[in-house]
Amino acid sequence: MMEHERSADGSPIFDSLDIDLFVKVLAHTLFGPFFIFFVPIFYIFQGAKVTDPIVIYSSIYWVLISLFWFAKWSSRLYRNQGNLFFGPGRFDWGEQIVVITGGSSGVGELLANTLAVRNVNVVVLDINPITTENYNITYYKCDVSKWEEVEAVSKKVVEEIGDPTVLINNAGVVQGKLILDLKPEDVTQTFSVNTLAHFWTLKAFLPAMLKNKSGHIITMASVMGYSGAVQMSDYSASKAAVISLNESLRYELDVRYKCPQIRTTLITPGHILTPLFETLNVPNRASYKFFFPSIQPITVVKRIIAALDEQHSQHIMVPFYTNFVPYLSHLPSFLRDFAQWIAHANYAMEQFSKVSGRRSDEGASKTD
Repeated sequence: MMEHERSADGSPIFDSLDIDLFVKVLAHTLFGPFFIFFVPIFYIFQGAKVTDPIVIYSSIYWVLISLFWFAKWSSRLYRNQGNLFFGPGRFDWGEQIVVITGGSSGVGELLANTLAVRNVNVVVLDINPITTENYNITYYKCDVSKWEEVEAVSKKVVEEIGDPTVLINNAGVVQGKLILDLKPEDVTQTFSVNTLAHFWTLKAFLPAMLKNKSGHIITMASVMGYSGAVQMSDYSASKAAVISLNESLRYELDVRYKCPQIRTTLITPGHILTPLFETLNVPNRASYKFFFPSIQPITVVKRIIAALDEQHSQHIMVPFYTNFVPYLSHLPSFLRDFAQWIAHANYAMEQFSKVSGRRSDEGASKTD
């Protein structure tokens, strides 16, 4: 049965028939060690001998698949300095204080309301108030691109609610202009909201996490941080900076602060169906939607909640095609250009500035 959620207008959102669904099914069948384990056993029960080629080859395949998943599991365990036999304790949602920047719309708004249902104390930092009926969501007007405002609001948060245990840097803004059309204030705003705000919130809330030796920092970046595109120069550069920031933060926590208990999760999604990119021009062909699907905000929210529950530092890349984007720069030029063309990357923003101009629906800075 396909899982489904409800969209903003109340209509059901079903899992789309795209490559992500196929990958999900294959991961639990053809590439799933538990499923493959029963293949040679099935042939043996059907009368095949242990020495028969079909039994031998299927057993070898099971070993290879098992080694792959074991290596992946070991990598995560090593990254989180975890115990081989004991996992982290249960995540107590009722004891968490979660700060979400840009939490008044888009992914941030949905995440805030979803966490509130779990009895989490949610703090939303945004220039616009969040529309909600949840009593445990506290809104603070704050332009997170400005250190003075973040510093002042952080003191109020600690005094009135307590030390945050989870920081979700979600605020973002997009200009959608060619490089020569970008005004100095456009570039300043993009980097102030998309990049510098991460530094300011870390300076404000990380010291308490270090003192308590626990916490989780979630960084909302973008797959565009790995690949440039037309009319995305400032946005891509700002997201690339955030990706590097997350990596440096991880090593500082492990090596210098000696505090691996503070988890870091980096999210580099593709196109999310939020107001921020509502005018994005993508092909309507079934083949394009199959290989390069847009994702609903609920997909990202579910992955964030799962990451918090697992209490492991990780890198979330959705949908499936985003896993290959970081390697595009290593391809020969003609293959790199072909990938850019087939993904429609250089034309997706063509109508953006004409229709909507600057957008900051998930952001923390006022627009013109």
